[in-house]
Amino acid sequence: MNWKEEDNKLKREFEFDNFKKALSFTNKVGEIAERMQHHPDILLHDYNQVRIEVTTHDEGMKVTQKDHDFAKDVDMLD
Repeated sequence: MNWKEEDNKLKREFEFDNFKKALSFTNKVGEIAERMQHHPDILLHDYNQVRIEVTTHDEGMKVTQKDHDFAKDVDMLD
């Protein structure tokens, strides 16, 4: 599944083989977020699923190039 724009956010769901891989991925996404100073909502659920939602708060809670750049960096982890 690719990123989709919905409700003024970019969203994507990731699935992993196990909890350990999902948690590792979540931590790597956190490193990207800190480096970019652009922090998404991240939900690790059902032990191996990670949902990420990102929007640009300081641009009125809408999807901007910053969100697309973040998504591109996250995709490089997948």
